[in-house]
Amino acid sequence: MDKVIIVEGKSDKEKLISILKEPVDIICTNGTLGFSKLEELAIEIEDRDVYILVDADEAGAKLRKMLQRELPNAEHLYTHKMYREVAKTPLMYLANILLGARFLVKKECLGS
Repeated sequence: MDKVIIVEGKSDKEKLISILKEPVDIICTNGTLGFSKLEELAIEIEDRDVYILVDADEAGAKLRKMLQRELPNAEHLYTHKMYREVAKTPLMYLANILLGARFLVKKECLGS
């Protein structure tokens, strides 16, 4: 698997798994990452296509900033502020975000 998506929680991961039509390594930070854990993760995934999709709230912004420092080449994906959480974002909206980032998604998640 060449693609990695970093999310905050297990429910975010499960939602993405239900949309994706290709194998993607989805890593949960569980909201926080210590510096050494973050450094370890950065080394582990530095040669892969990394995407960051975190909640549109204060905690998500803080985590995104940390990840941006350690993973400067990562592509940032954003959910709408109206939904706040990745897990609460409608499937169709998330599917379109992933499609725009060149992921293969299940047709049924794109609506009609």
